[in-house]
Amino acid sequence: MAEQHVSLKRVQVAQPKHLFKQTQLLVTLTQHYSRILNNSNMSFSRINRARPLLVRCMSNIPENSVYGGPKPQNPNQRVTLTHLRQKHKNGEPITMVTAYDYPSAVHLDSAGIDICLVGDSAAMVVHGHDTTLPITLEEMLVHCRAVARGAKRPLLVGDLPFGTYESSTNQAVDTAVRILKEGGMDAIKLEGGSPSRITAARGIVEAGIAVMGHVGLTPQAISVLGGFRPQGKNVTSAVKVVETALALQEVGCFSVVLECVPPPVAAAATSALQIPTIGIGAGPFCSGQVLVYHDLLGMMQHPHHAKVTPKFCKQFARVGDVINKALLEYKEEVTNGSFPGPSHSPYKMSSSDCNGFFNELQKLGFDKAAAVAAEAAEKIDTAK
Repeated sequence: MAEQHVSLKRVQVAQPKHLFKQTQLLVTLTQHYSRILNNSNMSFSRINRARPLLVRCMSNIPENSVYGGPKPQNPNQRVTLTHLRQKHKNGEPITMVTAYDYPSAVHLDSAGIDICLVGDSAAMVVHGHDTTLPITLEEMLVHCRAVARGAKRPLLVGDLPFGTYESSTNQAVDTAVRILKEGGMDAIKLEGGSPSRITAARGIVEAGIAVMGHVGLTPQAISVLGGFRPQGKNVTSAVKVVETALALQEVGCFSVVLECVPPPVAAAATSALQIPTIGIGAGPFCSGQVLVYHDLLGMMQHPHHAKVTPKFCKQFARVGDVINKALLEYKEEVTNGSFPGPSHSPYKMSSSDCNGFFNELQKLGFDKAAAVAAEAAEKIDTAK
C-alpha cells in the first residue's frame, strides 16, 4: 500500500489537479481488476464484465457526445521507409497524394495511399497565390498538424517552404526539425538542383531526418527557370535532371520526385537510381506517381484554379460540380424553408418540460416568446 501511495502522489504532481480524480479511479479499478483475476472462485463471466469498465476508463474516446472522438493510431499499419523500399524492390508502384488538411488526410488514409505529401503547393491551391513562394513555415506547420491528425497510415512528408533552408545547413536542419517536431511529419521534401540545396539535404539526413528530393521543374525556382516550364527537353537539361537525382541519392535521400520531364528522361533516372522515383507529369516509367488532391478530384471549377491546374493532371472525378450543386440545393432549401425539417431537428423536450418552459417564459414576461415556442413545438409534432 505504501508503494501505491507513493505512486499516486507522483501522479498528482505530474498531472493537472482536475485529472487526479480520474487517476485515482483508474488505480482503484486496476486494483479491483487484479483481485478478480487472483480470485480463483470468480467465474470468467464476472471477469469479462469487469474488463470493459477498466478499458473505458483508459480510453480517450468520448462515450456519449455529439461528435465522435479521435481514432487510435495503429503503429503496425503505418507506412515506413522499410515498406517503401520493399515495394520498390518488388516493383510495386508507390502512390502519393498531396493534401493539406484533416478531411483530405482522412480520405487518403481510407484509400490506403502510401505517402501523403503536405506540399508548399498549398500556397496556390488553398491560399490562392499564383506561385508557391509566399507560403511561410508557420502556415506550413498548420497544414502539417492538420494532416497528421487525419492520416494514420501513410508516410507523412512535409515540404520545406521557400526561404527556410537555402541560407545555410544549420537553417535547413532547424526547419526540418520543426517540420517533424511541431508538424508531426515523418520526413521532409526539398527541391534540389543547386549545390547548396544538395548540401542542405546532406545536413538534414546527417541530423537523422529522412529526406525526399525533387528535381525537374522545381516551382520554388521559377524566378530562374522563367516560369513553370518543363525540364529535360534538350540534352543538357536531360543530363542535368539525371545527375541531380543521382546527387540527391548520394547524400542520402530515400526518394526523388521527378516533375514535368519527358518520359524517357524519367525512365533513365529511374533506371540509374537505386531509390524510388515519384513522377508528376513525368510519364509512366517512375517507381510511383503523385498528384494534388484537389486536382485529381476536380475539386474546384473557378478561374484561378483552372489557371493553375497542370496539363498532366487527370481528373478522376468532378467533385467541384457536385459541391456546387449541393450548395445551390442547400441555398434553395434554406430560402424556401424546407431545411431543416423534422428529421434534421433531432433534439426533443418532453411535454412536461415544454409546458414548464412555456410557463417560465410567461413568468419572465416573455408572452410572445412562449407563444412562438408553443407553436414551434406543435409544428414539429405535427410534421412527424
